[in-house]
Amino acid sequence: MKIEQYSYDGEGLIRVFENEKWMVGIKNWKPANDVSNIDCVERHNQTDELFVLLAGKCTLIFANEVNGGLNIEAVEMEPMKVYNIPATLWHNTVTQKDTKLILVEDSSTGMQNSDILSLSPEQIAKVKELASK
Repeated sequence: MKIEQYSYDGEGLIRVFENEKWMVGIKNWKPANDVSNIDCVERHNQTDELFVLLAGKCTLIFANEVNGGLNIEAVEMEPMKVYNIPATLWHNTVTQKDTKLILVEDSSTGMQNSDILSLSPEQIAKVKELASK
């Protein structure tokens, strides 16, 4: 038996380790997460999700449903801090080309228990404003 090592330098997310309980992924910049292309938020209905910023810049966008609309807010991630996205919280990551994140979540998390919500032009403008601060 020996220690296993994982890395990933490509665009987007890859699950580098997974067992029956949880998954660890490496998430790098990809065009869809660039501030110029953000157009949606997602939520995982049954499980939390954890992010750790390793390098670069990442703004966590999150939104709560209020009176039939979305109250969009943002948190500028700091390196080496753990950020928990609770189950059912709408969220997305706004990244730059040098961004590298670690993602940890339940291995059962997938599109079968998640939702994606397209943002309106006004909501996209709000996300861009928050991510540009």
